Amino acid sequence: MKVYKKQSVYDAALDRIRYLFDEFPNVIVGFSGGKDSTVVLELALIVAREKNRLPLDVLFIDQEAEWQATIDMVKRVMYRDEGRPHWLQVPFKMENSTSSLDMWRNLWGEGEEWIRDKDPIAITDNSFLKKGADTEFYPIFNEYIDYAFKDKKACVLGGVRTEESPSRFTGLTNLLTYKWITWGKRLNTEMEHYTFYPIYDWSYVDVWKAIHDNNWEYCKIYDLMYQHGYAVRNMRVSNLHHATALRHLYELQELEPETYEKLVKRMSGIDTAGKLGNDDYYVHELPYMFTDWVEYRDYLLEKLIIDPEVKAGFAKRFKSMDSTYTAEFVNTEEMTKVQVQSILANDICHVKMKNWENNPNQILARRRMRGEKVYD
Repeated sequence: MKVYKKQSVYDAALDRIRYLFDEFPNVIVGFSGGKDSTVVLELALIVAREKNRLPLDVLFIDQEAEWQATIDMVKRVMYRDEGRPHWLQVPFKMENSTSSLDMWRNLWGEGEEWIRDKDPIAITDNSFLKKGADTEFYPIFNEYIDYAFKDKKACVLGGVRTEESPSRFTGLTNLLTYKWITWGKRLNTEMEHYTFYPIYDWSYVDVWKAIHDNNWEYCKIYDLMYQHGYAVRNMRVSNLHHATALRHLYELQELEPETYEKLVKRMSGIDTAGKLGNDDYYVHELPYMFTDWVEYRDYLLEKLIIDPEVKAGFAKRFKSMDSTYTAEFVNTEEMTKVQVQSILANDICHVKMKNWENNPNQILARRRMRGEKVYD
């Protein structure tokens, strides 16, 4: 339930950031180049000026396969006098959801032809990573903060908003992270490292209104998306080849053809994914030759997932979900459709299934199955 107060979300976010500056001697903005992290950056700069805490630390983990407009925006931010840049262009591996044959790509790998050159101010040494170039994307954030702010109390400000998904709403409103705050997560409690999301309760309208009213600079890919017919609510900036971003490849061909061409040369499966378009990755009706969605799912798992280890990982996850959720408590057909989509999108990190399980409906279902009293 939403509770509306007299204070605007803009002023509330500034107060939250002021509190965090008072609590933490080191404040870092996690920047992606997108609209949400842009707003967080500008709000943090307002507070940093007030409290004489400039320059402000700004962190961007470069995933190589990015919109060129995103990189243009990142470069403008990283070269601002008021910022202290942490632009990571370090070798690591990331899933390539456009190919079942070339499922992992060594981004910024030595001896490889990158999509673009590394920036002169970028951090390129990955020695802080425990697994080096074999590190996946998600651990990089925590490991870099532990390295760069070792033995220093620090927090990162991010642009996650609860409006974007039910799982984010659940994650940012249920558990205490730091003192009275729920809108964050613990990174390393021993080192006192945390992440907070001060605009967690903003809508996308609030975000664009703040950018407009303050004449803040933003990533120009949004203008191209709008001209291309994107709904304002659905305009997002992200890496271009992971499971939740495949739809962008279709538009990339028109919006940034040079970037698309470079990406096709860099990674297997990109051109095929780009030609499939948006909807062809998602099956809305059961193909006539299958009796139910479970049969279809198992067929896809057998035929499409080639790597034995990845196939075993999918099978294990399916078995766990099938045994956990029953038709009495959840829509098992919808659950199986999510599993099908995970295979079709080559979601080897199981992001789609994790998001489904973190949905409030599934969280309540698990509580009911445990016999807990639940109030809807």
